[in-house]
Amino acid sequence: MSDQTETTAAIDIDRSTGDFHYDVEYEHDAGRGLTEATIDYISDVKGEDDWVREFRKRALKTFESKPMPTHWASGDLENIDFDQIRYYLSGGKGAARSWDDVPDEMKETFERLGIPEQERKYLAGVEAQFDSEAAYSNVKDAVAEQGVIFVNSSEGLAEHPEIFRKWFGKVIPTGDNKFSALNSAVFSGGSFIYVPPGVKVKHPLQAYFRINAEQFGQFERTLIIVDEGAEVTYMEGCTAPKFETSTLHSAVVELVAMKGAKIQYITVQNWSANVFNLVTKRGLAHEDAEIRWIDCNIGSRLTMKYPGVIMKGRKARGEVISIALANDGQHQDTGAKMIHAADETSSNVVSKSISVGEGRSTYRGQVHIPKHLKGCKNNTECDALLINARSQTDTYPAITVRGNQHATQHEASVSQVSEEQIFYMQQRGLSEAEAMSLSVNGFVNDLVREFPMEYSVELKRLIDLEMEGSVG
Repeated sequence: MSDQTETTAAIDIDRSTGDFHYDVEYEHDAGRGLTEATIDYISDVKGEDDWVREFRKRALKTFESKPMPTHWASGDLENIDFDQIRYYLSGGKGAARSWDDVPDEMKETFERLGIPEQERKYLAGVEAQFDSEAAYSNVKDAVAEQGVIFVNSSEGLAEHPEIFRKWFGKVIPTGDNKFSALNSAVFSGGSFIYVPPGVKVKHPLQAYFRINAEQFGQFERTLIIVDEGAEVTYMEGCTAPKFETSTLHSAVVELVAMKGAKIQYITVQNWSANVFNLVTKRGLAHEDAEIRWIDCNIGSRLTMKYPGVIMKGRKARGEVISIALANDGQHQDTGAKMIHAADETSSNVVSKSISVGEGRSTYRGQVHIPKHLKGCKNNTECDALLINARSQTDTYPAITVRGNQHATQHEASVSQVSEEQIFYMQQRGLSEAEAMSLSVNGFVNDLVREFPMEYSVELKRLIDLEMEGSVG
């Protein structure tokens, strides 16, 4: 077997791969619905300091006071019944450092998803979250010896408060939106990473977020701080089984890149079609720092995700590269936010969406360059591909540039798969589905190359699977 084939086999995000669940005996279950008693239950189980409990309770009041977002075209949000959701489920064992110590049903879940194999082959560290808590968390010795911290958020709060508390909730305030407030009230799990000055982590760190339970809400909270001149790549994968009832995933991710630091954050989500995926992701880039979000959104009933970068320091750089595929009954509402807050900052947004069947994709972007700055640059590209006449796409780019010392460019295109092209490929012996897949993969190929090898080949295979049912 070649090295490329070995790497490709290391991760499998086939649509059907995540569609299974186990009956698990949970030691800790906060029940359904959200009240102060729910928060007390979570804080008691975790043994949290008083300031964390108060932070959660203030966030609950903010969540209750904020209306549901209304500026999105989809009315699907009204179908979320917050009183029926289970906000905290945990096996109560804590995060194991060895796969042998992970409870059997959780270990079997992650083995079926290929996580231990990935860790052995090419990762510097792995955290595997099962419902509300990490079941496994480990970082390679060589990385730990460099002073890199990679633990779940609960451990970060308890063991590294001097670093964690300084930035926690500072990049994304509790009141940023209704769902960031919800996460702040009931957050559990997620990753905490700190990379010391000058340390360049050679191999990716990965987290895997698995929803197993029905009518469940997963609210991980991730905080990544990369100190001066340091570099890290972080990858996350997400799956959930198919249930008839709705599942909620509402994460908050905060990134901090200090002077000259580089963060690359890669997401491949393959949620089942009953998941509401409503997340807030934002990075703060100091002088000459770089933050790149590389994002692939496949699956879910509704995704609302707009990774952002605040370029706070001179010559800071922000980039969002995103692929979204919306199939029947799905709405991918994705985009980017680029806030220029210093001279000579630059941002790049490249978004490609595919709408299949009656799927709907929406690009929603914001670029802000204020008048007092000088020498800022932005490039925004939004390309949409429609597979048939019933699919939909919308583009809402909001680019605000004040002053005359900046360079900006915007390009958007909407195209439909050409019947002549499909006919031509069929004459060369391809089936209609194969021809469709080739067209779609050609459309996103330049972006797929931005993903690591072990993801990019599987993304193409996943697109092939999505296209199989789209013809006829």
